[in-house]
Amino acid sequence: MQNLKATGSHKNLTESEYYTIIADLLKREEIQNLKKFRHHIMTNRFQHCLNVSYYNYKLCRLFRLDAESAARAGLLHDLYFYDTKAYTSQKPAVRHSKHHPEIALENAQKLFQLNAKERDMIENHMFPMTFAFPKYPETYLITLVDKYCAVIEFMLPQPKRFRNFIRNKRHPQNRDTFRSLS
Repeated sequence: MQNLKATGSHKNLTESEYYTIIADLLKREEIQNLKKFRHHIMTNRFQHCLNVSYYNYKLCRLFRLDAESAARAGLLHDLYFYDTKAYTSQKPAVRHSKHHPEIALENAQKLFQLNAKERDMIENHMFPMTFAFPKYPETYLITLVDKYCAVIEFMLPQPKRFRNFIRNKRHPQNRDTFRSLS
């Protein structure tokens, strides 16, 4: 596996204890296929799941919770294979944000043996939209980590664009470069 990084981290995840926990999942074609789907506007679903997995793992380790289950559930929490925009436009009465955890859980259970915490984290990571209360502290954490990752995935590319905008204001000869980035 090539250099693997979580958004916002400079650490090569393939050189960590974390990687040994998820390596078997990453070998699956279904997991790699998540790279084909845009997610949260600025990233792909694979990267989002990796981000949630890694940061959920780190937080659960910090709080002495089940970090292994947290890492694995994080990687599987959005395991669905359709374009979110297309889904929403075809089924406006059915909320994607409420129903995709059920689909992800179903897909994950077809591919992997899951423990109770992993199932709960996948199924309830959209709490309170799912209306079912999480059973484990790890599940409450993944709900927070998922939202945090969505925000950093959306916002992190923005400072680069802002820096380029400022540079172009100072150096007008670079304006064509900025236009090509937008």
